[in-house]
Amino acid sequence: MIARRILETVEQRLSQMPGVVLLGPRQVGKTTLARSLARSRAPEGLYLDLERAADRRRLTDADAFLRDQPRRLVVLDEIHRAPELFETLRGIIDDRRAAGERAGHFLLLGSASLDLMQQTSESLAGRVAHVEMMPIDVSEIGESGIVVDSLWLRGGFPDSVTAPSDRESLAWRRDFLRSYLERDVPMFAPRLPAAAVGRLWEMLAHGHGSLLNHARLASSLGVSSPAVGRYIDLLVDLLLVRRLRPWSGNLGKRLVRSPKVYVRDAGVLHALLEIETAHALLGHPIAGPSWEGFVIENLIAVADAGLTPSFLRTARGAEIDLVFERGGRVEFAIEIKRSTAPTVSRGFREGCHDLSPRAAFVVHGGSDEWPMGGDVTAISLSALMQRLRDARLDDEQRPVSDVTAGGPASAEVDSARFSPRR
Repeated sequence: MIARRILETVEQRLSQMPGVVLLGPRQVGKTTLARSLARSRAPEGLYLDLERAADRRRLTDADAFLRDQPRRLVVLDEIHRAPELFETLRGIIDDRRAAGERAGHFLLLGSASLDLMQQTSESLAGRVAHVEMMPIDVSEIGESGIVVDSLWLRGGFPDSVTAPSDRESLAWRRDFLRSYLERDVPMFAPRLPAAAVGRLWEMLAHGHGSLLNHARLASSLGVSSPAVGRYIDLLVDLLLVRRLRPWSGNLGKRLVRSPKVYVRDAGVLHALLEIETAHALLGHPIAGPSWEGFVIENLIAVADAGLTPSFLRTARGAEIDLVFERGGRVEFAIEIKRSTAPTVSRGFREGCHDLSPRAAFVVHGGSDEWPMGGDVTAISLSALMQRLRDARLDDEQRPVSDVTAGGPASAEVDSARFSPRR
């Protein structure tokens, strides 16, 4: 089993909170992780799948049954199928808190983000933490034998990336797409036509990485712009599509205000476009945008939660593929190139001049690192992910006094952390 970085986060949050809500697309590995976590605890945790009639029958008197599981982690999979349990969980958590048992009671698994977060926020506010689990990323493949290009082609869903062949991987992803349209769309949005959502999904794949144009999509689908918005909201809610917002600070210049849209998993993108092999991918016009989306998802996956991702585009041509901002300060500006010998575009330099980021990088398809002039560093995806992870750990372990002190010394340390390696 490929070790998932999120396991440590879930364990940490369970040590701090009564419950954790683990969100992620279907088939991403939530159940495998939860079962492993339940088995590793003493006493061994209890796993209940709310899609199984037998497990649901055990919860006929949920309050009595769950209260009879003292000091055990109870895993409730597909929790969105039993929203009535939230009130029961709130009462149990509050009673256990009053008795001095404050952490590690429940792990709730769900596939849709927005509805589940709203339900838990209303019923379990202050009692659960939310953790998002996404497909396997570059930092997790380690010694598994999976190479970056294979992860890019097949995507990060475990059954896809570990399939015996590219053909079997694509077949799995086709089934994955079909199951979402036949099962999940009717379940989470019964009023939305699954066929129209599927056509929109394909259209978003063809426009992967481009600015979102509701009117154009609506015209092609023969529906209204508000309907397109609802379809996209559903795909975003299911963690299958990302709307990357434009940077919205004040530059005194005309900024693009429309978001960019990406299919979050590269393998799902390629299945929507019927791309089976690496050769076919590299010869396809989507190769550049696909690599861009792949890099963006991987970098966001390891970045500090306090960093807000966006992109920059101005009417005068300044453009930055990915901007990370914290508290109004632009931390990182990132340009993405598939080439192993990239050059810095004029638009990227203009964007860096406008935003004055703390560090600027060009992520390329090779493994080397070198300075490109003007405080821009060429770097591989895996190397930049490691730097972002190191910075995140440094910030988490840094004393509060250092964080709040600020000043020139702190700025010098931060700058050194991301300076080019000579």
